[in-house]
Amino acid sequence: MERATQFIGQSSAFLDAVERASRAAPMRRPVLVIGERGTGKELIAERLHRLSDRWEEPLVTMNCAALPETLIEAELFGHEAGAFTGATKAREGRFEEADRGTLFLDELGTLSMGAQERLLRAVEYGEVTRIGSSRPMRVDVRIVAASNEDLPARADAGTFRPDLLDRLSFEVITLPPLREREGDVPVLADYFGRRMAAELGWEEWPGYAAHVGEALEDYPWPGNVRELRNVVERAVYRWDDWTSPIGDVVFDPFQSPWKPAPMPSANPAAAQPASLVAPSPDRFDDIADLRAAVDEHERAILVHALGRNRWNQRQTAQALGLSYDQLRHCIRKHGIDKQE
Repeated sequence: MERATQFIGQSSAFLDAVERASRAAPMRRPVLVIGERGTGKELIAERLHRLSDRWEEPLVTMNCAALPETLIEAELFGHEAGAFTGATKAREGRFEEADRGTLFLDELGTLSMGAQERLLRAVEYGEVTRIGSSRPMRVDVRIVAASNEDLPARADAGTFRPDLLDRLSFEVITLPPLREREGDVPVLADYFGRRMAAELGWEEWPGYAAHVGEALEDYPWPGNVRELRNVVERAVYRWDDWTSPIGDVVFDPFQSPWKPAPMPSANPAAAQPASLVAPSPDRFDDIADLRAAVDEHERAILVHALGRNRWNQRQTAQALGLSYDQLRHCIRKHGIDKQE
């Protein structure tokens, strides 16, 4: 995790979470970071370490979901030579590596009940015992843990130790998803876009066309900031003309006319193409002028298609199933300008 920490955002929900992390950093107590994937839990963990009096000591990271259950305890607590098959020599665990520093446990909810029990003892008493050894060792480690699960609900269901949850939750920092961070999408899109343009050697930053900016703000971002970064960098990388605003954005990189067909479904409704499934009627409740609504929808489709095809009208017409003359008529009808 040795990297420059970048916190980009201006929404109050995001800034409140960062401020809470800053206040908790000098404390030596455990901190639990909760949030959806891609919300920046790793950055919060790094901030907690860098602003503490342990900043010169190790920051050790372990992704609990990346290891099979049989190896997690050996990774956390270490092992002696001959403790199990393949253990040819003694090895330090992550707790020993993080002594006097910070141990960041990502995906905490994936730990087995056995590993949770041993983790509780290490947190409670500051002692770890290597697998195959009977001699405990003292360690001075600050724990920062992260999860995208509802751990209190897991504790109520009996799949997570409530005593461990109590011990780790001195402070709980819950990161807001990107869709709830009002005004942050344009700021992040501009930051990642400019950085990618500089990487590509562009002489200046052209920004985004209006319809692309609207699409970025309207998208729900299930993958949060990590997904936005990928989408923006891909859009910049695929755009050939740095002198004109970026006019196309692809949210699903797997989208292709040659995409493998899905396996047959037992549910007939689920097997229908998306274009044949009736949309939710809720989106039509506010329509008072049918003709204006249809024209607005048609115009948005044309602007998007022209952007995707770099204003190549013949390719756009082919993509929309129109003749060249029909497309030209639609462009004049809606007053679409190339600068859009």
